[in-house]
Amino acid sequence: MNSDQIEGSLRNLKGRGRTAFGDVAGRARPRVEGAYEQVAGVAQAAYGRTRDQAEGIYEDGYRLADEAVSRGRHLHDEARTRGRHFRDEAYRRGRELAVRADENRGTTLALVAATAFGLG
Repeated sequence: MNSDQIEGSLRNLKGRGRTAFGDVAGRARPRVEGAYEQVAGVAQAAYGRTRDQAEGIYEDGYRLADEAVSRGRHLHDEARTRGRHFRDEAYRRGRELAVRADENRGTTLALVAATAFGLG
């Protein structure tokens, strides 16, 4: 609860008192002034509630943005780690394949020739 809500509620209560006084006294001016105070008090209290809600929405948005940044950083770090892993694994397997091809030159040459013939 903020100051606008408190002041608006008090202003509304004050207006009710003035209106009641005007009714008892039979005077129009205090009734009109009391009704004005009541309306102004309700409007001020409503403004205070709206301000509280806007502040809450702002804070929620700020928290969501922080969480999104944090998740984005985490995903970036995870992607970087996985990328390095896959790169290292591809390099390792490529080296193994190159060693096997070098050890079995005749078989490798026959496979390359057969593949070229089949594609041609």
